[in-house]
This record gives sequence, structure tokens and C-alpha cells, in this order.
Amino acid sequence: MQRSLSQLADREFDVLVIGGGAFGAAAAWDASLRGLSVALIEQEDFGAGASAECFKFVHGGIRYLQHGNVKRLRASARERSALLRIAPHLVQPMPVVVPTFGHGRNGKAFLGAGMRVYDLLTMGRNAGIRDATRHIPATQFLSRSEVLNLFPEVDRPGLTGGAVFADGQMYSPPRLVLALVQSAAARGACVANYVQAVEFLWEGARVCGVRARDRAPGAGDGLEIRARLVLNAAGPWAEYLLADRERFGAHERGHFSRDACFIVRRPPHTHYALAIPGQSRDRDTLVAREARHLFAVPWRDYTLIGVWHRLFAERPDRAIVEDAEIATWIAEMNASCPALALQREEVSYACCGLVPFGAAASASELSFGKESRFIDHRAVHGIAGLVTLIGIRYTTARADAASALDLLLKQWSGAPLARSSTEYTPLHGGAISDVAALQAELASANSAVPTRTLTALVRNHGTEAHELLRRARGGADAEFAPALVDGSDTLVAEVEHAVEKEMALRLSDVILRRTDLGSGAHPGRAALRAAAASMAAALGWSAARLDGEVTATQGVLAHHHALEANPV
Repeated sequence: MQRSLSQLADREFDVLVIGGGAFGAAAAWDASLRGLSVALIEQEDFGAGASAECFKFVHGGIRYLQHGNVKRLRASARERSALLRIAPHLVQPMPVVVPTFGHGRNGKAFLGAGMRVYDLLTMGRNAGIRDATRHIPATQFLSRSEVLNLFPEVDRPGLTGGAVFADGQMYSPPRLVLALVQSAAARGACVANYVQAVEFLWEGARVCGVRARDRAPGAGDGLEIRARLVLNAAGPWAEYLLADRERFGAHERGHFSRDACFIVRRPPHTHYALAIPGQSRDRDTLVAREARHLFAVPWRDYTLIGVWHRLFAERPDRAIVEDAEIATWIAEMNASCPALALQREEVSYACCGLVPFGAAASASELSFGKESRFIDHRAVHGIAGLVTLIGIRYTTARADAASALDLLLKQWSGAPLARSSTEYTPLHGGAISDVAALQAELASANSAVPTRTLTALVRNHGTEAHELLRRARGGADAEFAPALVDGSDTLVAEVEHAVEKEMALRLSDVILRRTDLGSGAHPGRAALRAAAASMAAALGWSAARLDGEVTATQGVLAHHHALEANPV
């Protein structure tokens, strides 16, 4: 996968996709599978926005039971199955325990009945998923003692046990986006990060491309990218491209929620997640329990806690998690489950991203967004060649991207194009029938590689882990001593591979989105400088540029409250 701006500027594409998050990447992959010539541009790094900042859940739609929305429920479950099928290395089931109390709406009978209905509505959920460990099981019920054995902190009067449902969990949301981008590029799409769409190009009342700017470090050049059709999938930035009142009228930007969560340095003692009643309610539910749930979820060696929602009307680049908010959230979790006894110093990382939202009724009673926004500008504004998609939930990116393309391709003048088979086509690195068997095979052939390193290679790269190990071995035999980034389990070869094959241009790309170095906490200054040195050797950075990249990445990590435990 190579970044070539001359290829973007030298031809007219069938489809240009603006936005390299989950929805734009899925659209580029889908369009390339349909046989179209495709360009994909992203103003930052691929998956650097809300896609990277999400709660890492692949939702199967169980909460839509409360809304009576069976169609949305089944669609979400279908998309969860698709991701387990096409990216088994990056997505796995996550069982969630919902404690039950007494009788009525908080009791086991009421909750269990709803979950049994959910099981029936999603009976085909494991069709075509080859790896049995990626199957979503049916509802299970736990006794009071079984729940307390898993989560002693939920002991309180009235506890009767719990019900267990399973959703999906992403190992690395940005690498899942990257797998979509890589899959599109392998099908011929021309992709580029750090290319910002500045304004549309016009032929009368038709959009025919964009005027763009190269935002790669040291660049700044302008270019024009022409396309017969344009999909604006830039997430919370998408509507800023519609600010031309003469052409789009007085377009009013929709509501957005700043969804936030945090990671704590508390190794999970179980592979189950725990649902905990929070302090807010979803006002649109037909049937609700006492409050909307928060979740404490095992993720790698950490516990991931969230999600909190806040109506956010400012520009997307101003969406941050303030330190005072973390203290408030910890207080809410401890009030809901005092035995958790969370402490501020345990927090290693805070995430937030913007997604479409309903209107806010009050701070504790919210109308949550339910579906992505589609704007057919030909129908709404009389403008041909343009559709805007503002995606709401990572889980539905594949399906919503396909729907947006269908809408756009109604304007296609060529032969009719059938939908592609993205629901069953493995993503880059995802042609795996048994993830554990793949790791065992690699471990047998690379006995000197640490188990944690091998696990990360398989989970991040899937079948491409073979190539990473060949690079790391460099011609040595199976007993080679792998070169690791200082103080980490990450291969130096992963950094080199990210630069040469995965379009990493900045140190933050490698630390936050290509490797596990900064996934849950600050990796330490030694690791930052070692990774930067590897990038400098590959990209010809000066000493000043290397120092600047380290400083900039330190700033990004501080933005996430990812402070060093032992600064040097």
C-alpha cells in the first residue's frame, strides 16, 4: 500500500470517498469489489477519529429490544456476524454479565425472557463463521454464587444471579479500519492519508471531485481529484463541506454526541464483562430497566469502562476528555458499584469521539442516536454526483457504506452494478479458519518470539503475521532473538513494516494505530524514541524532525491523559 498523490491527480475516478474512518474505508472496499475505480482520502491518518476512539464493542443490537426495533436489532446482529466472519483475528465474542435483582424489571425472569426473544430473533448469527471460538452463544443464566465468584464487587441485597449475553469486541479498532483500507488498495483503490478535501469541484449543478490539500508533514501542496461520483463520509467533519449556502442552502449541522470511555490499569480477573446501571436513561425506550448500563470490560491487560454521552456542538477537533470528567465518572461508577473502588491514578487512557445524537432532554435523560444519516443531495438540493453519509456505529459501517453506495450509484450511467460480497469476503489478513491454530503454528516455528508478541502479531495482522516474522528473522533460523522496541513486546519489524507497507507517516501513526505500543497507556519515552529512530532510518528524518515527532506524540498521549508511570 503506497501513497501516491500523482495517481490521485492524474485520472478521473468512478468514485471518490472522502473520509478514511470505518464508514469511508468500508465504502472504498465495497466500491472496489464492485469493479469501480476508487479513490479514498483522509485528512488525518486512517481511523484516527471516532473509529479509533470507540468503546471497541461490536454491538449485536440487543438494546434495540427496548425500542421495539426488530429490524435494527437484526441488522446489527447480522453486521456483528459479518465482522466475526471476515476479520476473526480482529473481532471476538465478549460475554456480558447483567446482574439481576429481586423480581419485576430487574429480575432474572424479566431479563431472561427478553434475552430468549433476542436469541430467537438472531438464530442465524453463527452462519458461515468458520472459527468456532468466534461463535456467539445463546443466553446463559448464572446463580447468585456464580455471579459473585466472577464479580464479588456486585454483592448487595436482592442479588439473585445474572443473565449472560455475548457481543463482539475489537482487538484494535484502528487496525480494523486499516484492514478495510488495505483490502480496498489490494483491489486497485488509490488511497492516501493526510489529504484534506477543501472544497468540491463543480460542473454546473454536479459535483465532479474535490480540491484537496496535502497535509503530510512538510508538504502543503494543493491538488485536484476528479471523480464521476463523490461519497462524503467524513464523519463529524462531513457537514463542514456543505457550508456553501448558495448551493446547499442554510444547512443545519445535526446533533452529535461526544461518546467517551476510559481504560484503567486493572488486569481483568475474568473474561466476562460486567453491566452496571449508570445514572442516565434513554428516553426513547419502550421498556427499560432502572437505568442505562455502563460496562466494565476486559480488554487485553486492562479494564475498559464506559460509555458516557454528552451533547457536543463545538468543532470536532475540540472534543476532548477533561480531567474533571474522569473524576466525575469514577464517582458515578463507585456510587453504582462501591466495591469497585476505582482510583484516579489507575486511569491510563481516556478516549472520546463524535457520533450522531438525538436531542438532549436533560443531563440524565437522553435521546440517543439510532441510525446513520444519509443525505441524497440530488433529491434534497438538486446537486448530482454527491451523497453524504454520517455513520453512527462502527458495527454497521459495512452495511451503511453499502447503502450509501447504492444511493450514489443510482446516478451511475454504466451497466447496473450488483452489490458486492463484503459480508463474506475476508478482509486483508482475515482468511483464517482457526485463530488459535494459526498462533500455535507460528509459535512452533518461532520459539524464541515471546508469546505476547506472537499474540499481538496474529491479532493485528492475521495471516500477514508470517511476513512480519520473516522480516524480523532476516534470514536467521527459528531460534533468532527478535529485536523488540525498548521496554515493549512490539517487534522493531512492526515499525518498519508500518512505514514501508502501511503508509505510516508520523510517529503517532505507529504508536497509536499500527502497533500496540500506545494502545492502552503511555509506552514510555524510551519506546517513543526507539520507534522514532526506526522511522527516521526508513524515512530519512533529520535529528530535529525525530525530536519533533517525539514531542508531538507526547502531546497526543497527554491529550488522552496517558501519563508515564515512570518518566525518565
